[in-house]
Amino acid sequence: MTITYSTQKEFSSQQVYDLYASVEWSAYTKDLPKLLQAISNSSLVISAWNGGELVGLIRALSDDETVAYIQDILVKPAYQRSGIGNRLMSQMLSNFSGIRQIVLMTDAGVENAHLHAWYQSHNFKPYDDLGVAGFAIFYH
Repeated sequence: MTITYSTQKEFSSQQVYDLYASVEWSAYTKDLPKLLQAISNSSLVISAWNGGELVGLIRALSDDETVAYIQDILVKPAYQRSGIGNRLMSQMLSNFSGIRQIVLMTDAGVENAHLHAWYQSHNFKPYDDLGVAGFAIFYH
């Protein structure tokens, strides 16, 4: 298996749907045109490909000076634990190496403890450990 990486921002509806549905991110796939536009509007998108199959993606929003927000990182289950997620994250962090603040938000809960540990393996710290608080508004 040869995985290639790209910074393209344009994908077919089916490619994006298949990737997001594979990890059961149905809140995103309910409005596929909006998701495609969100990806296109992202500051940086890095995707992983096995031939013509989109198997992973990470995207971020940034001012490219002081802050970057990693919005999505996902890898199709059949390709998880093969280093694709690590490579996507490493490329993203390398791209933002001069930025002071890189943040992300993920689901809480014991069922996601393995994800929390994975983020920490990439030097992310829980907000409590940094002495900061996070706030959000979710309308939908």
